[in-house]
Amino acid sequence: MVTVLLPNISFSSWVRWVIQPQLALHIPDGFLNLPVSLVTWVLAIGLIALALNRVQGDYKERAVPLMGVCGAFIFAAQMINFPIPGGTSGHLLGGTLAGVLLGPWAGSLVMAAVFIVQAVLFQDGGLTVLGANITNMGLIGTFLGYYLYKIIRFSLGRNTWRGMLAGTVVSAWTSVFVASILTAVELALSGTVPLGVAISAMAFWHVLIGIGEAIITAIAVSFVWKSRPDLFFDPPRQSFSRTFRIF
Repeated sequence: MVTVLLPNISFSSWVRWVIQPQLALHIPDGFLNLPVSLVTWVLAIGLIALALNRVQGDYKERAVPLMGVCGAFIFAAQMINFPIPGGTSGHLLGGTLAGVLLGPWAGSLVMAAVFIVQAVLFQDGGLTVLGANITNMGLIGTFLGYYLYKIIRFSLGRNTWRGMLAGTVVSAWTSVFVASILTAVELALSGTVPLGVAISAMAFWHVLIGIGEAIITAIAVSFVWKSRPDLFFDPPRQSFSRTFRIF
């Protein structure tokens, strides 16, 4: 018989130790069981196949260079961590940013490519659970982020900086928070951690990480809005773009 001695730590410290690897939403290998992994792989492969079909059919060739630039920026930005209280850190996910600039289909392809490179070359997230990471951060981050952004922006003023900023901030924060809840549910279904513990820990930390996501995304999108608004997937109308670029 092997006796394992656990350190004398509080319950809150144990929760932090268990959930810590998931704070950036990149799930490592061994944290999801086979059924959950297979379901998320099916969703990820279906998403990539649909996105490829839509991009080839609907997008013009001029979108390809922008996809490359956007992917490179998101990849580089994800390497930079910002501190949050509790001795941990977060980093940009970029799903909403990709959706705003490229649209949901091209944006999801860019995000999937970023996650694949990170998993294969940098071991940031496991290979067996890559489908879950693409689903959580690509599907939720890009599609939910884009359509929520579009609803808010068009409601407050499609051609106004205020509408763009409000839509960007709210959708960027929401996409991170919802993705964290989905990750917590997957961990609980896999038996890795109890559902209540997973949701409370993930929700608490990603409320803060979502704020950082919203700030970084808003800065990047505002820069593009002021310099090249025509690069937006839903650009402001030409007749209003000069008048309402800022206000």
